[in-house]
Amino acid sequence: MLSVVIVGGLHADARKATVERLLADVPGSVVLHHDLATAAAGTVVRTIRDAGGLLSAGETPLVNDCACCALREDLVPELRRLDAAGTLRLAVVELWDSVEPKAMAEVVAAGGLTVTGVITAVDPALVLPYLGNGDDLADRGLAAAATDQRTVADTFARQLEYAPVLAVLDSPEADEEDRELLAQLHPTAHQIPIATGHPTTTDHSTRPTDPTIPDHSTRPTDPAVPDHAAWPTDPAVADHPARPTDPAPTDHPARPTDPAPTDHPARPTDSAPTDHPARPTDSAPTDHPARPTDPAPTNQAARPTDASGTLYPVRPSPRSALARAALAGFDVESAAAAQHPACARLPAEADAHGVSTLVWHRCRPFHPERLYEALEDITCAAARSRGRFWLADKPDVLLHWDAAGGALCVESVGPWLASLPDAAWDLVPPVRRAAAALDWHPEHGDCCQHLVFTSPGLDRDGLERLLESCLLTDAEYAAGRDAWKRLPPAFDTLLEV
Repeated sequence: MLSVVIVGGLHADARKATVERLLADVPGSVVLHHDLATAAAGTVVRTIRDAGGLLSAGETPLVNDCACCALREDLVPELRRLDAAGTLRLAVVELWDSVEPKAMAEVVAAGGLTVTGVITAVDPALVLPYLGNGDDLADRGLAAAATDQRTVADTFARQLEYAPVLAVLDSPEADEEDRELLAQLHPTAHQIPIATGHPTTTDHSTRPTDPTIPDHSTRPTDPAVPDHAAWPTDPAVADHPARPTDPAPTDHPARPTDPAPTDHPARPTDSAPTDHPARPTDSAPTDHPARPTDPAPTNQAARPTDASGTLYPVRPSPRSALARAALAGFDVESAAAAQHPACARLPAEADAHGVSTLVWHRCRPFHPERLYEALEDITCAAARSRGRFWLADKPDVLLHWDAAGGALCVESVGPWLASLPDAAWDLVPPVRRAAAALDWHPEHGDCCQHLVFTSPGLDRDGLERLLESCLLTDAEYAAGRDAWKRLPPAFDTLLEV
């Protein structure tokens, strides 16, 4: 069965280097890419290539004047065609700049294909410039649809935080602060370094990665903004749902470099075992690693061919961390749960190399007017902030906080569990109930403030004082919920109530 790994990210040079590394490390791999830059002309260009160069190219028309819809309609059939050929090991789906991996991973999985990895490629020197860029994607020629209202910063943040694996470009311009910021933004990610030079250098992109993001005025539109309101159904969420560090080979995953099997160290007459066609060390004894009489040389053993007759080994190199991550496995439902505001795996407290993460947790609601008046100062206090919060005038509603680039998005994502009748709890996914249990208060249940702020030069004390000033006072709190609901509804405009 064909494995599918999704590689995305706004840092085009890092993404390209990652894709080229995968092509070199995983024999029998191809890259499928949909270029949305031609959407203004009414089409999306699809290319398929391997390490040797371009294999095929084609166009697919827009669907409902939407490049993203065209991508969705074309991607799964193309992957199924590649799978049916039976000659390939891995399909690398290289996403266009602003396409978010969450949406595409769910599309591929819903199409009955196997997503074995999701990787976001990152240049650490560009993390802060992109995270601080509040420009609309449309203004940079990176919008995915005519209705796309995302910004550079919030798109980059979601690309970064969704993927369990980060391919980190070995950038000479990155310093300790840059690397620390990346680590604190996504502390559970498995980071894999990618050299700036890569073994196959066929250039299929001319897009620069300047942190100001140059204008590509002919590049229109694509993926829908991920829906954070849909509750996940996976019963358990792990910090590493895709276990990116697990080795991929299933025959001897922990012994990639052994010169010969230890159970048969000196079997000179053994030919290559037929049940392990890709074990290069079994084909010859250790004293003759390149015997010409071995029946199954490692560069030809058990390799299928593509339509042009190119031979592809069945298994990738076990020495490549990136190849193992691409084939390790990926749980789409668990990944969605890890991003849902009610049970998101948020960063923990940290302070190193000039970068800080503040975790602010309180069990008292915000006064809506005071919080609204302080929004600009709170939003601009950190490069990235996210979490869930509780407004006094809407005491039963769980609200999502998502800020990057000086812009804040707030949305209602349903009720707090404490607001639901007992009979409704059976309809709530177990992962949501488990997350609520961690914040459970004897009086308020799971209603709380849980916000996380990450930034270089973070004024932790000043930010905490500002947040505390927005909470209900003792007298306001003692007045009770009926009084809270009569407070001015300052957030109705933001929440489009």
